Amino acid sequence: MDDIVKAAMAKWPNVPDCYGWLGLDARGNWYMRDDRAQAAGPFPTSKGSLLKHEKLIDFIQRNYAADAEGQWYFQNGPQRVYVELEAAPWIWRLQPDGRVLSHSGLLVHVQDSLLDELGRLYLVTDLGLGLVHSADMALAADAVEAGRWVPRDMRASELPARHAFVQSPQQRAARQPDAGAKKPVD
Repeated sequence: MDDIVKAAMAKWPNVPDCYGWLGLDARGNWYMRDDRAQAAGPFPTSKGSLLKHEKLIDFIQRNYAADAEGQWYFQNGPQRVYVELEAAPWIWRLQPDGRVLSHSGLLVHVQDSLLDELGRLYLVTDLGLGLVHSADMALAADAVEAGRWVPRDMRASELPARHAFVQSPQQRAARQPDAGAKKPVD
């Protein structure tokens, strides 16, 4: 996490959390979801505006983390902006040399592989669960054929509970009336 973000959190500890305004799709793209996008439906049905500014995307990815409840967020200064996930907290990019990188460029080590009912391949890594980018399926097939990965079947609906992540913090917050409220600091 950036030092400037840590300093802002210490200076303003009571800024309310933000829900529904940011989404991560199944290809590792970030979407800003204004009031209009949110009113049009949940993510990813209504994605919002694709973020294209590289420095903003880099800032989001450097300050992307999960809370103790498995809700992923972007720490934007003192404000925690929870992320709506289309598929999983991470999107994996496979490299021709066999390396696996996160959508944010972090090198990971594969521990397990899973295949859902739609044929989507997920990898369990030292960072957690992520979906293999659809453009990298030929490289994934090579890894499976070579025996490096032996995917186990699992329903997509089981993944959040089994791998401790919340796909829609916004929907979860709607069920908890005081979600996002910060407790006063003495």
